[in-house]
Order: sequence, then structure tokens, then C-alpha cells
Amino acid sequence: MRGKRTKKRDAGGQRWSADVNRTSDALDLEPDIFTSGDPHHIAESLKHSAEASTRRKTDPFRSAMSMLVFYINRAGRALPAPRRRILERAKDELRRVFGRPS
Repeated sequence: MRGKRTKKRDAGGQRWSADVNRTSDALDLEPDIFTSGDPHHIAESLKHSAEASTRRKTDPFRSAMSMLVFYINRAGRALPAPRRRILERAKDELRRVFGRPS
């Protein structure tokens, strides 16, 4: 049986994943982009951020998709189903705006 997991927090009380979103070496994200209710807006914003970044280590599509998947995975079970559906649709939309097959 496993014990309770504790969330790792930095000196300021923030979770490490919040620090990744703030200081990502790949993308400068639009504030609160993942709270948008429009999958197309999320995809376009991620595309713009990825293409504008000079610090990313891979192509823009992979950087944008990685940030979106990172956000979804870190939210885990705490992510409400309606929000998860929007973000999953944003993944499909991101593929579309980059001209990638589904």
C-alpha cells in the first residue's frame, strides 16, 4: 500500500510545475491561455508562442504540443471533465493549425 504523496513546493510555496510554466525554456505563453474556452484560440496562441520563441529546442509544433500535454498531465485528476475536453480538442486544433494529420 502506498502512502500519501506530498506535492513538492519551492521556497515561495509554488509547485514545481507552476515554476515550469513560468520559466519554461521553450515558450513564453500568453497569460491564462489554458483557461480559455476556445480550443482554436488556445492552439493559435500556442502556435504563435512556439514560432516566436528563440529558446525552444525542437520544432514549433513539438514545443507547442509538449506544453499543452504537460499542462494536461500535470493537472491530472484535478482537471474537470469539461476543461479536459476543451484541452483535448485544442490538441486536435493545434495539429490542424500546423497542417499536421490527425
